[in-house]
Amino acid sequence: MTTRRCVRIAVAGSGLIGQEHVRRIAENPETELSAIVDPAPAARDVADRHGVPLFGSLAELFAAQRPDGVILASPNRFHVSGGLECIAAGVPLLVEKPIAETADDGERLVAAAEAAGIPLLVGHHRRHSPLLAEARRIIGEGGLGAVVAVVGTALFRKPDDYFDAGPWRKQPGGGPILINLIHEADGLRALCGEIVKVQATASNTARGFEVEDTVAMTLTFANGALGTFMLSDAAAAVASWEQTSRENPAYSNADDQDCYLIAGTRGSLGIPTMRLRTYSGSASWWEPFESRVAAVERHDPLAAQLAHFAAVVRGEAEPLVTGRDGLQSLRVVQAVLEAARTGGVVDVAPSVQPVPPARTPAASTQN
Repeated sequence: MTTRRCVRIAVAGSGLIGQEHVRRIAENPETELSAIVDPAPAARDVADRHGVPLFGSLAELFAAQRPDGVILASPNRFHVSGGLECIAAGVPLLVEKPIAETADDGERLVAAAEAAGIPLLVGHHRRHSPLLAEARRIIGEGGLGAVVAVVGTALFRKPDDYFDAGPWRKQPGGGPILINLIHEADGLRALCGEIVKVQATASNTARGFEVEDTVAMTLTFANGALGTFMLSDAAAAVASWEQTSRENPAYSNADDQDCYLIAGTRGSLGIPTMRLRTYSGSASWWEPFESRVAAVERHDPLAAQLAHFAAVVRGEAEPLVTGRDGLQSLRVVQAVLEAARTGGVVDVAPSVQPVPPARTPAASTQN
């Protein structure tokens, strides 16, 4: 039996998401934490706790060692500059979402990685969720017929101290469009294909901050399907992925609620309950549905993402979420922001490599 090479990974950024990556690296027998990169004083405790060196910058890291891969969990504004440093050093990277603050900056990073032939993955970890993978399979195999309508919600209430701890979250750029919608844009693209047009109306009535707290959107997909999406970080509701999927124990979860409904010409699927209702004969509102719950074997998407990154580093797999994928999801979010500002219909610039609907992760990535 061949033993896989252990992949040495440095984590840049020791905040909440960085520490989640560090924990999973420690738990995976095929990965090893090589270093922490973070100039913040608190990073010393994280590095010492895991017995690895601490570097204040990627330049210091690469001068001292060459890890097999780097996870960029630094603040968004450092994703492009840090990614370019990794590419220049010839080191594969997993960059947290969003890939960049703007699509133009993201294009620079993606183009550099492609030119250098360096693997670049984007940390849209929901793509590694077994719930999303099974939903993609059902939709892709025509289990719902042709998709015609998509209804989505991300309704949750952030506590007041969230804004007290980060006053910048009360200012433009700190609202749920730029912070939270990137997850939803990528998830809907993965399920139903490319989003080509958006409309949006935003409100700040609930909190009264300069930035939006609630957004209503309409979406047009390339395949002709239409969608609606409601987003709010001020709504006391259980209608978001985090509160329904049971994939993050930090949140209070309700396992009987859905945040997405995908409806086709022959049936519909609620996600994440995976309640599937389809017609076996004539598709008519006079006919009864056949109902079942699609079986899903659950696992931790962040752990699966890490195993996939290690497989990519070893040359065993192609990136499931490429730089182009991450860039296109960012374009959707920017289009929503523009539509909310102008009140008009905004076209989403096409991606260089469109995402095919319902692509299922290779078995080797589901370790």
